This record gives sequence, structure tokens and C-alpha cells, in this order.
Amino acid sequence: MAKMISIPLYLDRAHECSYLEQRNAQFAYIHPDFSLTNDHYSQLISQGFRRSGNHVYQPHCTSCKQCVPARLAVADFKASRQQRRTLKKNTNIDVKIKPARFEQAHFELFQYYQQSRHADGEMVNTTQENYINFLSSDWCNTLFVEFSCNNELAGVAVVDLLDNALSAVYTFFDPKFSARSLGVYAVLWQIEHAKSLGLEWLYLGYWIENCQKMSYKSNYQPLQGLVDNQWHLLSQEL
Repeated sequence: MAKMISIPLYLDRAHECSYLEQRNAQFAYIHPDFSLTNDHYSQLISQGFRRSGNHVYQPHCTSCKQCVPARLAVADFKASRQQRRTLKKNTNIDVKIKPARFEQAHFELFQYYQQSRHADGEMVNTTQENYINFLSSDWCNTLFVEFSCNNELAGVAVVDLLDNALSAVYTFFDPKFSARSLGVYAVLWQIEHAKSLGLEWLYLGYWIENCQKMSYKSNYQPLQGLVDNQWHLLSQEL
């Protein structure tokens, strides 16, 4: 049984929500003076926390509970017909797992992805330092998974390897490969990789029903959501 420890938190200021219009958001963060480890985060993610760089947080909005932590029991996953088609389209994709270190080719692809898909986002003009600080961490076991097609870098999935789970952090890809549905393929690859490692879960971040860019996670079933501090099948909550 994991040893119970006390972890200090602090609240940030309420600010405009990035996902839902006319809503404010607020987060509870692990205090930066606390020395986090991969083992700590393996426990915290099961309680609804996520990381961005070295910062670990969870939503703490007083009037909204739309952000639902989501995870998939990889052994129970059954690919849909569309997902099987995506796998078939990408049988010639080469996959290479690398440590979470800065590489210029990754950074340039990240920039191009942001400019093409999120031109009004905060990361569109990010620096090399902010890029690597956003995706990697000093204490987390993070992997950069390269997807290549005909020896050309097509996409990168950033994945945390935890005690009993993988956690999907971020995926970016060259828009010219959009027909391959590399975002979907990256999740399917992570599911299979978690299985191959004997892990139980794939954490997919927050599922937000009324936000298109976050609601897609319900395409991976049976999806669980953390509701009132208990994990439930999200299909039972809808």
C-alpha cells in the first residue's frame, strides 16, 4: 500500500477559461517547494491531477465541474471500425521512442503545428526554452515518441511513463499528414504500448463534454471519468 503523505497546495487567481466561453477557471497547484517524484505523480494523477512541465495541478473552479479527469483501462479497450481503419492506414509508420530532450526537428515541427492549427494560441510564438519546459519535467519519466513516414518526421507524441500507467501529455504533427489521423493513431499506439508494458491505464487528460477539442476522448471506450472523487464509466454519467 502506498504511504500517505501530506502535499501542500496553493490556488492561482481566477482567469478566463481556455475551453469554455464566458467561464472563469481556477487551479490548485502542488506547491513548488514540494519535491515531486515520478512515484508521487503516479498517485496524484489517479486523484485527478495533471502536469504541465514541472507544475502539477487540478481544476478548482467554484461554479463549474466540466473538466472530468479521464482514463482508459487498456486491457478492456476495443477499437471502433474507424479506429481500425486508422491503424490500417498507418501500418507503414515507423515509431522511435526517445528521451525527453530538446531536438531542433521536434521544435520546428511543434512551431509549424501551432501556426497551422492553433494560430491564436499562447504557444504559437514560443521559445525553445518554453517549449521544452512545457513538455518535459525535471522529475517525471517522459518519452518523446517519433512517428515517421518514409524517413520523414510526421509527428511526435509526448508521453509520461508512470508506475502503472501511461499519460498522454501532448501530440503534434505535420498537417500535411492530416489524412492519416495521426492524433488518433498516437492514442491507439499508446494503448498498445501500455498493454505491452503490462500497465493498467492510459490517462487522457480532462474530458470536457461541451468543448470539441476535449470531448473527442469519449471515442475511446470504455472511458472512465473521476466524478465526485470516484472513477466511473463516463457512458454511465452521460
